[in-house]
Amino acid sequence: MSMDQGTTSSRTIIFDREGGIVAKAQKEITQYYPAEDRVEHDPYEILASQISSAKEAMSMAGLTCADICGIGVTNQRETTVVWDSKTGDPVYPAIVWQDRRTAGYCSRLTAEKGDGYFREKTGLIADPYFSASKIAWILDNVPDAREDAEAGKLLFGTVDSWLIWKLTGGARHVTDYSNAARTLLFDIAALDWDSELLALFGIPKSMMPEVVPSSGIVGETAEGIFGGRIKIAGIAGDQQASLFGLCCFGEGDAKITYGTGCFMLMNTGHRVLRSSGGLISTIAWSDGKDVTYALEGSVFIGGAVVQWLRDEVRFFDEAAESEGFAESVADTNGVYMVPAFTGLGAPYWDANARGAVFGLTRGARREHLIRAALESIAYQNNDLIEAMRNDSGLPISSLKADGGASENNFLMQFQADISEAQVERGRLVETTALGAAYLAGLAVSYWNGKDDIVASR
Repeated sequence: MSMDQGTTSSRTIIFDREGGIVAKAQKEITQYYPAEDRVEHDPYEILASQISSAKEAMSMAGLTCADICGIGVTNQRETTVVWDSKTGDPVYPAIVWQDRRTAGYCSRLTAEKGDGYFREKTGLIADPYFSASKIAWILDNVPDAREDAEAGKLLFGTVDSWLIWKLTGGARHVTDYSNAARTLLFDIAALDWDSELLALFGIPKSMMPEVVPSSGIVGETAEGIFGGRIKIAGIAGDQQASLFGLCCFGEGDAKITYGTGCFMLMNTGHRVLRSSGGLISTIAWSDGKDVTYALEGSVFIGGAVVQWLRDEVRFFDEAAESEGFAESVADTNGVYMVPAFTGLGAPYWDANARGAVFGLTRGARREHLIRAALESIAYQNNDLIEAMRNDSGLPISSLKADGGASENNFLMQFQADISEAQVERGRLVETTALGAAYLAGLAVSYWNGKDDIVASR
């Protein structure tokens, strides 16, 4: 069973040994925008929607807890939850990875310390995207939060930690290496929370979860949730899970996920590859013996620009319609879009950038704007591809693709054309969930190694 907790929904997918979907259920979650630069979720809605989808998937397939060999958890990364260790209640809504409220704070840190200080330890830069400044904001702005944190009463976690803590009845406060690497507080070479960074952000170490392998049994679900106990055996941030689910097991293997944002990762093996082109170094996964690293570039607004066209501008009713509109015109008629609704991610890292449309004339129609929006996704990804080619010295002649927007044929062909790379869609769109299932399945010997996974596909 894979629990895939994303930015806009919670999904549960149950897989068989061939990686086929036995059952799938999904529940949307509410997005809250309390101010221009803020994006929040309700942690209890995240939990309830995830458990509800799991029960629905089990019911659809006629399964009980005895039929599930293990659970893999994959999650929206960087999203920050702080909760009371006694009551189990969050002290503030979950601050989502898209949130930019700490942009000024991060700019001051960069000016004071320089990018190199953070890159050397964490592989990251000081940006609101990552968890550290979100934790600091909660401690500084929620009444009594700092005092309670310093007294050891508060716990921090990315969404995986929050879910596992609740699923195990508070027995396990853990995260895996791939999620720990997204906090701006974890030394990816020393593989431990960094005391200097914790002090810099004013975060007590007692708040931090234990870091465990991505593939390994970490606990069991509490008795009353699914009618019995199920082993929790896999954890990975969504993009690292996608890399694993697409079987990018070899050094140099690369993929792009076309989701709310777009995320390109390249497996760099057992070495930390430092970027000189605006990318970040991160941990891909750990099996308990070795740690595999990755080079990553993140586009903050990918498929979300299509959601904006649908929900806010109301150009169409279904996201899939965008393909037909884009193909109905020969070009964009000179229109270009920069969908920097929440700033620009890699390789620019401009938290203050905002969206713009250029080249409007009287001849510009809805179809041109829709095509420009889809092209903007590919252009942003091409910037990542070029940066990764330069950093790695590899040609990147092929890319694996997954995520909802990868189903758009116009977008995939345009990406292949401008990037001069073969784009290969995954066998399943749900490769993030599949990756979490693989990690859990390896831990409980459902699969007997990566070769067994490849052979079973």
